[in-house]
Amino acid sequence: MFKVLSGAWALLFGMMLLQVGNGMQGTLLGIRGEIEGFSTFSMSLIMSGYFVGFLFGSRMAPEMIRRVGHVRVYAAFGSLISSIMLLYPVWTDPWAWGIARILIGFCFSAVYVTAESWLNNSSSNENRGKALSLYMIVQMIGIVSAQGLIIVADPGGFVLFIIPSILISISFAPVLLSISPTPAFDAIKPMTLLQVYQASPLGCVGMFLLGGVFSAQFGMGAVYGGKAGLSVGQISAFVSAFYIGAMLIQYPLGWLSDKMDRRLLIMIASAGVAVGAVGAIVFGGYFPSLLVAAFIVGGLSNPLYSLLIAYTNDFLTHDAMPAAASGLVFINGLGAVAGPLTTAWMMSVMGPSGFFLYIAVLGAATSAYAGYRMTKRRSAVIDPVENYTMVLPSSSPMAVTFAQEYDVDVAQEDGAEDVARTGAS
Repeated sequence: MFKVLSGAWALLFGMMLLQVGNGMQGTLLGIRGEIEGFSTFSMSLIMSGYFVGFLFGSRMAPEMIRRVGHVRVYAAFGSLISSIMLLYPVWTDPWAWGIARILIGFCFSAVYVTAESWLNNSSSNENRGKALSLYMIVQMIGIVSAQGLIIVADPGGFVLFIIPSILISISFAPVLLSISPTPAFDAIKPMTLLQVYQASPLGCVGMFLLGGVFSAQFGMGAVYGGKAGLSVGQISAFVSAFYIGAMLIQYPLGWLSDKMDRRLLIMIASAGVAVGAVGAIVFGGYFPSLLVAAFIVGGLSNPLYSLLIAYTNDFLTHDAMPAAASGLVFINGLGAVAGPLTTAWMMSVMGPSGFFLYIAVLGAATSAYAGYRMTKRRSAVIDPVENYTMVLPSSSPMAVTFAQEYDVDVAQEDGAEDVARTGAS
């Protein structure tokens, strides 16, 4: 672990600061939009813009990196992110914010792809798993820390927009000054979506529905808090609860996934998401109950991202895993684009409780479909090699490919050891 830190501390530290900036802007815009009197529908369009930009960025960034190199892409889009942060309070117009969110989503995607390919290149087979785990941990720390910074100043002013801009600007200095040779970039050609669906219908359907759940949390959580009458401090704690739950439940759920039928675990976890969301509707008037509900929803929904990828891998050859993962990430992105829009519609019909009703419906639908698939296909044989690797829904396709490469390496090494033991006996 210390060896990984010594070789990649600058990149990990930079990415943590970047996540602080990203986490702040998502929550802050939801709060500021309420102050400015933006409608729920306008806020949903603004929040969806991030996922639209992220989706296109993840497809186009690899080509840009191949053409101009990692350093230029990283520096150029980092500068744009910092600049856009400062434009939000200057130009408080829904259309301007919507365009800015598309651009910032595109920029964040390009930066993530660049940083994650850098991290992958600097890792070896021996420490790739630790590097990926550290990367996901610092991302979580950054997002949770961002919520604490929301309360340090008035969200109706400029300071809270200046802070993430400064942090993002600082985040690039250690990376650009200390990262050694830039890696060669080899993009993975994805499978067609039909091929991915044929390999795992549950993986595809589950990823699409999960995209809606994640984007509702990430994009509309603060909007819900404003409509529900929560204070700025309460909104900060509420959004934090989603990610703290994800951070604490991710590993236990991953351990279970390598010990049992993944479909059963997907069905149980998705049902838990639905139950937690219903609990928020029923007991949400009592703030501690709302925090518990958010903890449960975030803790069970975020690990489903890695779990669905791991389940799909059960039916793929090693060389097909990275390509299928790229398709799953794209499907998840499509669901994420639709998430804020549908959430806003349900909130306009039912009030703030529509936020959790939307999550409950998607959780129940995922659980029901997992149960249905259990009647249509035999369970995959669980390999004794653990192939659940934590990946966050906010990561780019490069991080998922990174995780897939690690899983393949572990499986191949263990397979070689099994052959050796068999020969020796």
